[in-house]
Amino acid sequence: MKKQTFWLAMTLATTTATAGAAQDMQPKMAQFVTEHVMDWATDPIIVDAIIAQNAISGSYDQAKINELDTLWMAQSGMAGIPLIDDVLQNPTSDFLRQRIATAGGTIAEIFVMDARGLNVAAAEATSDYWQGDEEKFSETYPKGPNAIHFGEVELDGSSGEVQAQVSMSIVDTTGAVVGAMTVGINLASLM
Repeated sequence: MKKQTFWLAMTLATTTATAGAAQDMQPKMAQFVTEHVMDWATDPIIVDAIIAQNAISGSYDQAKINELDTLWMAQSGMAGIPLIDDVLQNPTSDFLRQRIATAGGTIAEIFVMDARGLNVAAAEATSDYWQGDEEKFSETYPKGPNAIHFGEVELDGSSGEVQAQVSMSIVDTTGAVVGAMTVGINLASLM
């Protein structure tokens, strides 16, 4: 019981500390995004992939989106699943994985969303397919071309790293918003 109480206290202390650190880390996260992400965030490989998917998913109603999201979550972790493979095994996802590889451990994850909030490409599988009901989408895409959203600072259970997501609107060459992108940043690398 003492061991459980100790770990609960440590978890609460970490959560409280990381929640307070969110505001403190925003300037560093914004600087990193400005200096290391924005130069490739509107690369044609990302923008063209979003535009291509928008042409397909633009006609989806909420029932279709919910159906795809449920299917994704039910099949997550399985091999050879067309919905998941289409997102993870495409040139845009390869491009995102290259960005992670060249970031020296600072970027933990990247995924791109279309105008409906559905995954277009991802460096690795996300927990769900539809991000449209989350702030990473609702605080970016509908807010315009310069929208940026800083997520909560969290302890990643699988890596043990303290991370936060920064999400931004993605625009085409005319400046029109076509989708959004989320970048998970390993905050220890910014200190």
